[in-house]
Amino acid sequence: MTAKAQEVALDRLLVDRFKGGDATAFDQLVTRYWDRIYAMTNQLLRNQQDAEEVTQDAFIRAHRGLVNFRGDSAFSTWLYQIATNLARNRYWYWWRRKRDKSISFEAPVSGENDTTLAELIPAEQETPEDATVTQEFVNRVAECMEELNEKHREILILRNVQNLAYEEIAEILGISVGTVKSRIARARESLRERLGHEFQP
Repeated sequence: MTAKAQEVALDRLLVDRFKGGDATAFDQLVTRYWDRIYAMTNQLLRNQQDAEEVTQDAFIRAHRGLVNFRGDSAFSTWLYQIATNLARNRYWYWWRRKRDKSISFEAPVSGENDTTLAELIPAEQETPEDATVTQEFVNRVAECMEELNEKHREILILRNVQNLAYEEIAEILGISVGTVKSRIARARESLRERLGHEFQP
């Protein structure tokens, strides 16, 4: 049995236990998925406080809806779908309020948090000498991701940041696998165009 199959089987077991009246089973699901859901919503929203609120809301909604969850898809797919929809709603609410203001990537994410948007994008640095170039590249990619339309940014985060399979992304977004593949291809092409040749040898 693959790791993915084992994960799905354990989730199904926990869901069945929860439906049978074992409240601790849901706590285990929260423990298993909190970090993953938070990481995804944080990438989508680029704001820690919003990401925390959306993550909490996603689990609250999952807790309420789990009794009616039929298991047509994996629990993880269903949970990602809830979180993605909530993040999408939060993003557009934020966008409508802030669209007349320019956002600096070096600005703090909030008045209470000194972390900048640029710092929220993880960078793997191979050597100390590469640090500056790597950070510049990460910042530039983040800026270019910001310029993508919502559908392209969303699908690149699900695929490249969350490493979800095409089939899972299709279920989460309610589109076909073929549409997922073509949208990823278009999104990557759009990102490449925005990046230009700045960092290419």
